[in-house]
Amino acid sequence: MTTNGTQGTDGPGAPNGPGGQAWAAVRVVRDRNARLYLASVVVSGFGTSALWLASGVWVKDLTGSDGLAALCLLAMWAPTLAGPLLGTLADRFRRKPLLIGTSLLLAGLLLALLAVDSPHGLWLLYAVLFVYGAAGVVQDAAESALIATAVDRSLLGDFNGLRMTAGEGMKLLAPLAGAGLYAAYGGAGVALLDAVTFLCATVLYAFLRVREERPAPPRDSPRERIAEGARHLWSHPALRPLVLAGGATMLCAGLSGALVYAVVEDLGHSPAYAGVLYAVQGAGSVVLGLGSGPALRRFGERRFAAYGIALLAAAVALRAVPNDPLTWACSAAIGVGLPAVLIATPTAVQRETPGPLLGRVTATAHTLVFTPNVVGLAAGAALVELLDHRLLLVALGCTLAAVAVTLFQSAVSAERTASRSPSDASPA
Repeated sequence: MTTNGTQGTDGPGAPNGPGGQAWAAVRVVRDRNARLYLASVVVSGFGTSALWLASGVWVKDLTGSDGLAALCLLAMWAPTLAGPLLGTLADRFRRKPLLIGTSLLLAGLLLALLAVDSPHGLWLLYAVLFVYGAAGVVQDAAESALIATAVDRSLLGDFNGLRMTAGEGMKLLAPLAGAGLYAAYGGAGVALLDAVTFLCATVLYAFLRVREERPAPPRDSPRERIAEGARHLWSHPALRPLVLAGGATMLCAGLSGALVYAVVEDLGHSPAYAGVLYAVQGAGSVVLGLGSGPALRRFGERRFAAYGIALLAAAVALRAVPNDPLTWACSAAIGVGLPAVLIATPTAVQRETPGPLLGRVTATAHTLVFTPNVVGLAAGAALVELLDHRLLLVALGCTLAAVAVTLFQSAVSAERTASRSPSDASPA
């Protein structure tokens, strides 16, 4: 493990040590562990994105039901609600063997989908997707904890940004590949592809060079271990505002995402035009991921997230104007603004959480940030039928602006507190 110096959560600075003034993303790519892990993100992310699309199409073809097709996404997302509990596994076992084990488990489970060829086999598909989602929660927690010890701490922001870039890049490419593979070989072909990607990820995990101590046997009950992670998040003055802002942002993002087809209709295009807007948004996220490390060092996690949310607020509100070039610009701005809090939050969690707690805290933060997105999608689908989507977009923009202001004030307050001398803090 490298131990170059690192900054505080909200203070600007630059990475210490040789090459600190160079573009840190290059240093990340040169780091063996970071390079292997990013490769595993690309490989497994490709399979996951392909299956995400194909599973719904598969069910639709077998049953003709839109509702049953939508249940695929629900089955994959539902385990996120149990994140605080599943995260305890990442603190109970060594993280590298846990990643290898869960990847092998998923590869084996996906092979079971080769038997799904009629509506009678849908229970197996839903069961596999549910376990798939649960294993994903465990893997996310274990990966975050492992990377915090395997990669130079001063490069965590750069690494998380590149991870976002890799993930978004796969979202742009994998659905197209998955659709083509499904058309040629059906859902079983996509499941087989995903199984192979997990086997490849297993090999990459095996080559990681990390030294892990065996975790001490837990002395507390599972409920107490879960509560310990939640207490750390809630009591930490830097993590709590980030997680709350992340949850509020993802709630608004879910609501806004449910309105995209109304925006497309207002522009006078067919529903397929939404795919173009999503592609532009994905390109913006790729750009943000590449530049996130330097931005985090300049502004700190909370300021970086606040600026991103502010940009998101403007872009969401301006989508109410039915103009093609403006809508493209707004989609790119959403791609840049939305991921800021999603990069800043895990980076702060990795820096501010003790290693033995990191799995639980990561999974709890993931639940608190991403669950509101599902709620927002459901609420937006209902509200768009009742209210003018342009009014909703403006209201969401104002709400996001308020979140950005609150987070920015939190960062300013923290900086003032940190800059006070002991005599200022305790005046005579």
